[in-house]
Amino acid sequence: MTTMLDVRDLHAYYGKSHILQGVSFDVKEGEIVSLLGRNGVGRSTTIKAIMGLVPPQGTVNYRGRNIAGMTPHEIAHQGLGYVPEDRSIFPTLTVRQNLLLGQKSTRKQGRWSVDDMYKLFPRLEERADTLAGVLSGGEQQMLTMCRTLLGDPDLIMVDEPTEGLAPKITEQVGDLLSEIARRGVSVLLVEQKLTIALRISQRLYVMGHGHIVYEGTPDALAKDEAVRKEWLEV
Repeated sequence: MTTMLDVRDLHAYYGKSHILQGVSFDVKEGEIVSLLGRNGVGRSTTIKAIMGLVPPQGTVNYRGRNIAGMTPHEIAHQGLGYVPEDRSIFPTLTVRQNLLLGQKSTRKQGRWSVDDMYKLFPRLEERADTLAGVLSGGEQQMLTMCRTLLGDPDLIMVDEPTEGLAPKITEQVGDLLSEIARRGVSVLLVEQKLTIALRISQRLYVMGHGHIVYEGTPDALAKDEAVRKEWLEV
């Protein structure tokens, strides 16, 4: 399997605070990889550093090219998609307008169309002419993920997509992430809920104190009570 993303010895700082302290991991083609850990260990900072939103130190190889130091829009044009934790929808635009903003080009048809998004989430089609600002939290989460997909990324990084969502919507998010991977898009998922990560991931990394403390399969982590107790359980 081809390696899409290879992060080596990644460091990042907020002011004088040394947040990432030599993070190394990889994501292969069509694979869902979850980055787990308690709040404050550096998971969100990791994907922000990969996306160029936080200055990275180290190597971030995407398809064999070091993208560390590029601007976020340059990185997006390389084929990386990013769904931030705060969802970042445009509240005064309709659902349809938000989706159309995600398209990179109207000339080339990517893997996904607006109609695909409506099939995956009929609720978005029902609310196509509704202002995005009045959607529920779950609907806004679906909208921002779908908008990112319309940019046709080859790898999508998703930060805490199930935060604050009802169990049924959480399950739908998991199904969408699995469908994304089935269509050949790699997924790097930052997630707090262990159940969804264990259900949909091929591999998992656990972070603690700014570096990776565990790598394994969902089955291995499910059986490793010591790791879960030390690094994941509150």
